[in-house]
Amino acid sequence: MAGLFPDSGGVCRLLDAGAGIGSLSAAFLERWRSGGLNFQSVELDAFEIDNALHLHLAQTFDKYNHSGDFIANIRGDDFIFTATESISGSLFSRSVGFYTHAILNPPYKKINSHSPHRLVLRAAGIETVNLYSAFVALAVALAAPGGQIVAIIPRSFCNGPYYRPFRDFILERAAIRHMHLFASRSKAFKDDGVLQENVIIRLESGGQQGIVTVSTSTDDRFSDLETHEHQFDRIVFPDDSERFIHMPILAESSVELSPVIRHTLTDLGIKVSTGPVVDFRLKEHLRDMPEPGAVPLLYPGHFSSSATTWPQAGMKKPNAIQRNGETEKWLYPNGFYCVVRRFSSKEEKRRVVAGVVDPDLFDGAAVLGFENHLNLFHENKHGLPQALACGLAVFLNSTAVDDNFRRFSGHTQVNATDLKQMKYPSRANLIELGEWAMQQGELTQALIDEKLGTLIA
Repeated sequence: MAGLFPDSGGVCRLLDAGAGIGSLSAAFLERWRSGGLNFQSVELDAFEIDNALHLHLAQTFDKYNHSGDFIANIRGDDFIFTATESISGSLFSRSVGFYTHAILNPPYKKINSHSPHRLVLRAAGIETVNLYSAFVALAVALAAPGGQIVAIIPRSFCNGPYYRPFRDFILERAAIRHMHLFASRSKAFKDDGVLQENVIIRLESGGQQGIVTVSTSTDDRFSDLETHEHQFDRIVFPDDSERFIHMPILAESSVELSPVIRHTLTDLGIKVSTGPVVDFRLKEHLRDMPEPGAVPLLYPGHFSSSATTWPQAGMKKPNAIQRNGETEKWLYPNGFYCVVRRFSSKEEKRRVVAGVVDPDLFDGAAVLGFENHLNLFHENKHGLPQALACGLAVFLNSTAVDDNFRRFSGHTQVNATDLKQMKYPSRANLIELGEWAMQQGELTQALIDEKLGTLIA
């Protein structure tokens, strides 16, 4: 992280918010003292709310305080409150000034929508849902023109509706210069229990956006480091209103480049929704197995790569839900649907896992329940033509689509919003894929990839 900062001169004002025992600041100062950064002097503001760590911080910084050109301010106040007061410029606030550099490993924790942190951030023009994105947004807001911010954060900000305001905030105020992706969700930060990929990002405050360097490694040993440069329109697509941030790990994406895969779900007349049955809210209506008055309730566990199995005894999830006045609005007419699991397991090979709902499996049931951990493709809350449902599943289960999906999502979750943002083959091409799949026996990954390859070639 310290090595990502471009060589510089003059006076450095360094921010380390959530400093811990000062490891990041120490790496930055070590580079400076060894001649890698040509500052005349460095003034450091190290924010750490845990007072028990302040002695460790002081000991860390004392090593670099021997030439009269370094000042370390160890601050125990809450960074969010202090920074937002400084930004607001209210009569009684004390400004922290602007920083030329920031190096951050911010805390990771959701912010309650009515918490004091959320309210002061909102007043400062920052709308976000997690402490890590709040710290980065504040670092950008406090950066001097041309200021450099390097942060290591989870990758969840790259996609999804909840981080859209945060993406807007940083993209309007800074240029992305470098992103490094740790591809493993467990190895680099195995002690932290963060079930998503982690990114080191370098931003330049007020910078003119240009080429973005994207590097990758499996973990923090960097033994398999790869680096590529990309035009910004491959990082944030110009026609993407959600402003998803892509991280291309390959020079080219076959799905992205294919002239065949250019259609939105709106073009196809298809919608995708999150399964509406939230089981803990409808607990009294759930049934372990089918019984009179109950209809099928489908969970991710009912689907495998090759088949749908319902009911499943001993699955630890209910197989049915009572159909009545309280549940009726959450149910869909029986039919063919393509479903995608919302969550992949921690180190699962595939991120996008699709299946097909076959209406003949449900003993003539008129309606079906889809649990909240599934996304389902439908036509105005009705089923799809069989070939179209099968074709969607084939397309979504291809390696090319899974690879392309990983460009903008490093989370365990596949949201309906993510699926809406993707491009698809035409309806006719999807039906052709589906008709082909229906004529096959067992579909292997090799068969799926070979078939899609002929379509997009």
